[in-house]
Amino acid sequence: MNQVTSINPATGIQLLTYNSNTIAEAEQAATQAQIAFDNWRKTSFEERAALLNRIAALLRQERDTLSKLATIEMGKPILQSRAEVDKCAMTLEFYAEQGATLLQDQTVTTDAKKSYVSYQPLGVVLAVMPWNFPFWQVFRAMAPLLMAGNALLLKHASNVSGCALAIADILQKAKAPQGLFTTLLLPASSIKALIAHPAIAAVTLTGSTAAGKEVASVAAAHIKKQVLELGGSDAYIILKDADMNLTIKTCTYGRLVNSGQSCVAAKRFIVEKDALPVFEEGLLASFKAATFGDPLIEHHTIGPLARVDLRDELHEQVVKSIEMGATLLCGGYIPEGAGAYYPPTILSNVKKGMPAYDEELFGPVAAIIEAKDEAEAIRIANDSIYGLGAGIFSANIEKAEAIAANELQAGNCFVNAFVHSDPRLPFGGIKQSGYGRELGEWGIKEFVNVKTVFIG
Repeated sequence: MNQVTSINPATGIQLLTYNSNTIAEAEQAATQAQIAFDNWRKTSFEERAALLNRIAALLRQERDTLSKLATIEMGKPILQSRAEVDKCAMTLEFYAEQGATLLQDQTVTTDAKKSYVSYQPLGVVLAVMPWNFPFWQVFRAMAPLLMAGNALLLKHASNVSGCALAIADILQKAKAPQGLFTTLLLPASSIKALIAHPAIAAVTLTGSTAAGKEVASVAAAHIKKQVLELGGSDAYIILKDADMNLTIKTCTYGRLVNSGQSCVAAKRFIVEKDALPVFEEGLLASFKAATFGDPLIEHHTIGPLARVDLRDELHEQVVKSIEMGATLLCGGYIPEGAGAYYPPTILSNVKKGMPAYDEELFGPVAAIIEAKDEAEAIRIANDSIYGLGAGIFSANIEKAEAIAANELQAGNCFVNAFVHSDPRLPFGGIKQSGYGRELGEWGIKEFVNVKTVFIG
């Protein structure tokens, strides 16, 4: 029997070893989920909302235990782990309150006696989720899926198997119908066969662009709906009239949140030439003031990366960028001792062709790129295979809003704020950052049958 072991990235010490599910067990779970769906789809919105509210209450009740588990398994700073659990509960409550309204029938005037659009659940959805937000990614998908009447199978990242099983335990305690939600500890190699199973109606994936391409090709071969939230290399444009204190504070948090391991973390800072010296000086001071170390200590704002191999890959990107001419302002080394730690790092003088310009840096590394003016800054921001999030900082709100709304090529564009998700707003990307939307009205309607009903 295959097994998977969780390792504490702060210490390198093994935590627990779990038995993996076989593909036969996964297919059986898919069949059971189909049975559960056939019943769940007939429930009222009130019944569904009651389940979501029970889950939310349990998350709040067990927040300390769950947040500590996330911190130990993937290294997230403990205060951020607690905030993540709270956000999951808030999102469940949002859909419990708003789901019935969002999915109510919509009358359309035609030449029929009566015609309207009805939203019906699709069936069993396979969720393939990453480790960087081990609870949020799952509940972000789960809340609208269950409220819409679907069932859910979870294939979580293997290094957060404890979190995956804890989610299943929460659903059981909340008295979710048997089979409606199942955690599967599966190797990535089993996903293709599971997608092909007749009970699987659709797939939602958050992960790398490479993983998205593979899952999309398999799902497309079986004509199954997908929502993909993939990699990002978010560009933050800093214009010369920006409020520099606000900008530096926001950019620091946007880059270092979750130890830099977020698809929508600020990654490329494109600074208008006249503002460059002040921005670099301020960002350097702010990064040097950040504390990194044991993520269970509350004043530490940066923990280890989730795995040693990921830390080493990030360091290779930094070293190669320096070799190609980037200037190292701080950090850029592998600390001595145990754990997958990497210090806050700033690379300046970043140019096209360097990993820091072209690739996603999944860790606490900022890439500063000079732009001669506003037009060049916009061009550089859009010069990426990714299109998940983008930000712009300027005292001229009207101009900044126009750039965010009309010029920046991304699914989420923020003015004088760091990019983040909100259950009330759609979240997703374009280009190689994926397609489809999560959250808000748009997220709950991704996995429904938009059905026309016409009475002649």
